[in-house]
Amino acid sequence: MGYHLAGFRVLGVDIIDQPNYPFAFTQGDAVAFIAGHGHGFDLVHASPPCQHDCTLTAGTNAGRGGRYPDLLEPTRAALRVAGRPYVIEQPPGRATARMRVDLCLCGEMFDLAVIRHRNFELGGWSMARPAHRPHRGRVAGMRHGRWYEGPYFAVYGEGGGKGTVAQWQAAMGIGWTDVRREIAEAIPPAYTELIGTRAATHLTTAAGTAVREEEVAA
Repeated sequence: MGYHLAGFRVLGVDIIDQPNYPFAFTQGDAVAFIAGHGHGFDLVHASPPCQHDCTLTAGTNAGRGGRYPDLLEPTRAALRVAGRPYVIEQPPGRATARMRVDLCLCGEMFDLAVIRHRNFELGGWSMARPAHRPHRGRVAGMRHGRWYEGPYFAVYGEGGGKGTVAQWQAAMGIGWTDVRREIAEAIPPAYTELIGTRAATHLTTAAGTAVREEEVAA
């Protein structure tokens, strides 16, 4: 949604059907799609499944014999084959040590009711890092039988004490789905709108430079 708001025509790819996805969608292996078709796009954004490395699930994954595959490296390899500007997104965790963190975004930067730190590796382009604002308090929710107030919601999991679906939607800036799992796995559109806006500026500048070089060569 953020890339759409930044002016891009968006195509989503996932191995699982996503009937609530609000834009054009292709069901299939995203890594294979990037390797085979990524060269035809102006920008490729990839969010490999994070459970292999995510702080919340890495220990569980190890205890289950590696139930969740490591797709970060195959994704990066496919992006390099495509040869187009790209964005890789991952939450904090072990993946941070295996990716170049060019950008870290937080909901507080956009006045959202989530903290939701996300790290981004930018390939073939760059942008300035916005200032990371101090957090205003704790995350609201139930802890050991006690309710704590706070300006943020914990948008993950199915447990109680984490806010209603409507509160999650408002906190994340998401209105196209009311499925908790889909909201919990999403990136706030404000993040990708910022990235998309800066990427569009880069692409426009690069295209203008190419035209001028052709004119000079002529």
